[in-house]
Amino acid sequence: MFAILKQRNYGLLFSGRIVSNIGDSIYFIAAMWLVYDLSGSAFYSGLAGALTQIPNVLQFLIGPLVDRWPIRNTLIWTQALQAVLILLIPLAAWLNFLSVTLLLVIMPILTCINAFAYPTETKALPLVLKKEELPAGNALFSFAYQGVDLIFNAIAGVMIAVFGATLLFIIDSFAFCIAFLLFSFLRIPHQKAQTGESDTTRSVFSTYITELKEGLKILFTTILSAALMGAVLCNLAIGAAMAVMPAFADERQGPAVYGLYLAAMSCGALIGALLASSFSKLPIGKATICSMFLASAIWAVAAFVPWTWLSVILYGLAWIPVGCINVTFAIMLQTLVPVSLIGRVTSASASFSTIAMPIGSLAGGYVATLIPVSWVFCAAGSGLALLSVTWLLYPKLRKLGPLGSLSPELLGFKDYSQQETS
Repeated sequence: MFAILKQRNYGLLFSGRIVSNIGDSIYFIAAMWLVYDLSGSAFYSGLAGALTQIPNVLQFLIGPLVDRWPIRNTLIWTQALQAVLILLIPLAAWLNFLSVTLLLVIMPILTCINAFAYPTETKALPLVLKKEELPAGNALFSFAYQGVDLIFNAIAGVMIAVFGATLLFIIDSFAFCIAFLLFSFLRIPHQKAQTGESDTTRSVFSTYITELKEGLKILFTTILSAALMGAVLCNLAIGAAMAVMPAFADERQGPAVYGLYLAAMSCGALIGALLASSFSKLPIGKATICSMFLASAIWAVAAFVPWTWLSVILYGLAWIPVGCINVTFAIMLQTLVPVSLIGRVTSASASFSTIAMPIGSLAGGYVATLIPVSWVFCAAGSGLALLSVTWLLYPKLRKLGPLGSLSPELLGFKDYSQQETS
């Protein structure tokens, strides 16, 4: 697996990805904590969380642009823009006009810019690796993403406690500058741009709308619609939890603990992803229902247990089933949805399931101004059980067997599979 790191282009892409992820991890924790610190209100941290999630809801619109723009230029410009914009925050602090409003403007802009980087990196992989090397390349990228989050979420929290949040933005900008330099040395194989009469703005938009409708049709006319409803309800709860977490951590021991909670979340999700192959051999319906009920109960206990160290551990354990289910569901789409429709279905699924997160962030932040934060955090954890309830009430989901026993016909993809083979 690690032999592919010796390849020049992949090594640069992988290194740039790690450094960029470091910048993302530091920025997210520093920004969310600074919003809470300046406002003293969980509502504003909820608003910040909502604003940073909105670009993710619209991520399916990015695909056509990523497909058309040059890979190297897209990567270096996204890093350069982020490096410059992030410096506005310490500059504003130095000039004494740093405010919550400024942060609420900058945060979604940075998220919009960053939304172009990850799909561009994914697009680059088949161009720098052979087909048989792609599984290893994707695995390393995924591990780097989760691993960096795990390490730097904890480190960033401690650094905020020691140095303050403002200094972290300077470090963050430096990280994006390094990523800019790494990506600038990329030499991606040349791709001819699509040209011709059909490549007009109107025809491209028309084709995009047609393809989007096809993806949405599969999403809402098959078993995926019920699974999507469960994911929406679950993300609603997770959005609320992310909004109140700075205030929840502040009630315990401050920013260092905030970083530990986020690190525990990444650790749990990473362990869950590693266990997904074993999880997929179980009856998926029953395993999903039971594991998410258990995760919900563990999270609720983490909200009230008096020992912070135990609360952090329990919170991380609650994320293991989430990691298992996310990876299993992704594999299910990759193996059962017709190949020609996977991109449309997965992007639409991601957008519609994520739409609940900004709503949850706003709701969680507002409710936290009315009742104790620990109760909101507990309620958010209990919300994971909503996914279990959805699967329990929908017979086709409840009766799903091991992943290997599933077929396109069983999940309602028969007609689309026939269209592809005809």
